[in-house]
Amino acid sequence: MVLPASTPSGDFVLILSCHDRPGIVHAVTGFLVSHGGNILESQQFNDQLADRFFMRIDFVVDGSRGPVDADTLRADFAAVAREFAMEYDLWDSAAPYRTLIMVSKHLHCLNDLLFRASTNSLQLEVPVVVSNHLDAEPLVRSYGLEFRHIPVTPDTKPEAEAELMRLVDDLGIHLVVLARYMQVLSDDLCKKLSGRAINIHHSFLPSFKGAKPYHQAFDRGVKLVGATAHYVTSDLDEGPIIEQDVMRVDHTYDQDQLVSAGRDVEAQVLSRAVRWHSQSRILLNGRGTVGFR
Repeated sequence: MVLPASTPSGDFVLILSCHDRPGIVHAVTGFLVSHGGNILESQQFNDQLADRFFMRIDFVVDGSRGPVDADTLRADFAAVAREFAMEYDLWDSAAPYRTLIMVSKHLHCLNDLLFRASTNSLQLEVPVVVSNHLDAEPLVRSYGLEFRHIPVTPDTKPEAEAELMRLVDDLGIHLVVLARYMQVLSDDLCKKLSGRAINIHHSFLPSFKGAKPYHQAFDRGVKLVGATAHYVTSDLDEGPIIEQDVMRVDHTYDQDQLVSAGRDVEAQVLSRAVRWHSQSRILLNGRGTVGFR
């Protein structure tokens, strides 16, 4: 069946980065024209310090030439990418990100992500939630999702991480979210998940480390409570930052209220980071990121 000319074959997102040089935009837009593409949104950034160019384009393809899928467009774009030594990816903009969520005992970030995903506020498909404890199982089951308990001890950590990677590979996972998962991932696992694992933590590091950081902050009379979402690397809590936020507190907050305020910020920051990643709005730039909001 031939689609009418007015019918789009699909809505796609192309992201790319490369050494900056003349002709990049011309080559990309020429590719889109040759494939019947019409640009809906285009954003670009030139990091003059690194001499690197970044671009994100949301475009639709006219259906008059027949249906087109993301795999075909991605393969066709390879010639342009080779000419400019680009790092690139191309996705169907409506395709849900297959996301594995990891959690320990604090469930506020998990609950927020599952609710947003269930109401289509986040473009996620969650095949499984993994935890090293059993606390999250009732919540996960209430959403009709699979819960996988993978306990971790110093002796069993290699086996636990191997089981996790089997899930990632077998389920075709695009993104792993550490929604207050209180285990340090090994360097080897961090490398395997590079660029596709997001962590969330409070903003008190490095001042207040270890147990009960909010209580430590309360004792010092802090006036700002915040959170940081970043990509996971072997450098603990030092990966490329995706999103941060803070809220003001004062002397009227007791310890429990401070903890509650911090959890609210953590959930909001993590959900924004996951949303932008799943929409291909975050591009790695060395130790930092470029974020096309």
